[in-house]
Amino acid sequence: MSPSGTRRRVAELDVLLLTAGIWFLAKFLRYAFPPLFGPFQESYGVSNAVLGSAFTGFMLIYAAVQFPSGVLADRIGSITVIAVGAVVAAAAALSLVVASPFPVLIVAMLVMGAGTGAHKTVAVRLLSRAYPARTGRALGVLDTFGAFGGVVAPAAIVAAGGVAYAFGESWRVIFLLAGVAGLALAGAFLARVPDRVPGEAAADGTGATGIDVDEVRRYAGLFRDRRLTTFVAVTLLFSFTYNGLVAFAPLYLTETAGVSEATAGLLYSALFLASLVQLVTGELSDRIGRLPIVVGSLGLAAAALVAFVSLTGSAGPIALGGALVASGLGLHGFRPVRSAYLMSAIPDDVAGGGLGVVRTLLMGGGAVAPAIVGALSDVAGFRTSFRLLAASIALGALLALLLLVTDDG
Repeated sequence: MSPSGTRRRVAELDVLLLTAGIWFLAKFLRYAFPPLFGPFQESYGVSNAVLGSAFTGFMLIYAAVQFPSGVLADRIGSITVIAVGAVVAAAAALSLVVASPFPVLIVAMLVMGAGTGAHKTVAVRLLSRAYPARTGRALGVLDTFGAFGGVVAPAAIVAAGGVAYAFGESWRVIFLLAGVAGLALAGAFLARVPDRVPGEAAADGTGATGIDVDEVRRYAGLFRDRRLTTFVAVTLLFSFTYNGLVAFAPLYLTETAGVSEATAGLLYSALFLASLVQLVTGELSDRIGRLPIVVGSLGLAAAALVAFVSLTGSAGPIALGGALVASGLGLHGFRPVRSAYLMSAIPDDVAGGGLGVVRTLLMGGGAVAPAIVGALSDVAGFRTSFRLLAASIALGALLALLLLVTDDG
């Protein structure tokens, strides 16, 4: 390809790359917290239940922002919502750059939940309109970028441990760099994307500032479709399993499986490295249909999680890592197909708010997982709580199979 052709190709992808870059940072911030649960316990003297509840608070705020951010995107355009969310998350990260008490950490987590929560619903809408013929592929790239936030976060925390930092614990340098990067990405996004997707840069001209009763009924009416409601149930079960797993996988590996912290960090990164499968499943969903990919992905995740729990105590880190990576392949493989299915099922004129409603439900269901897993692990042990996660994703796979066998094409 000629240099001019290469430049043209990059220009065509700028919306995707900038949107995915902000999503990478959002997921990096989220997944920086679970590997820090151990240092938090040492610094603040808190239990698994407290840390799980704090992470649940992060996720609940994240979930609560989905619907209003989608409605705002319908009203004022996706670009403003995404940029403001990035700035809010960056500001919250910067608030942790100096030593502070535990309540400050909690508040910063909640504000980060709000800032990062404004992104995904609106990003799906933006990319589906920027790349209408390649939506599955674009969403696969978006979710892969996001999942790589989980790959990088544990390694970044290990690297930060060797850094001399003058303003408190060494892990705080992570939030300094993330905050600066967030502000830079927001600026580049505002400078570049409005010219590429002009329809997403301005209000729709209605002048509306609230949500009236008729509009609420339109959003609620989406759930009269039984197949959509069943698929939402599938996503709820997926979200519960995924959030519970990523919140406590590092502690499970060190406390129950008996591996070292360094090995646990490596396996945790591998869980997210498996997100590369999203490039494949997103592309396949455009070619052969979404439901077959959904059933295959969730079925793989269920079988792998059962194996992961069963092997604990009787297998080494290689076998455990293989089971964990296999669960990651299934869980990550589902994500871009889920978004593409929902965008095809929800009418375009309520796409932002409609997807926001669905994501509020699924993220709300997932948000309670860390608190439940943390509390159950304190009472009955991590193995019992992880069996619950395996049962949840297995039920989701069965519901997806029901949708597939009753599909009329």
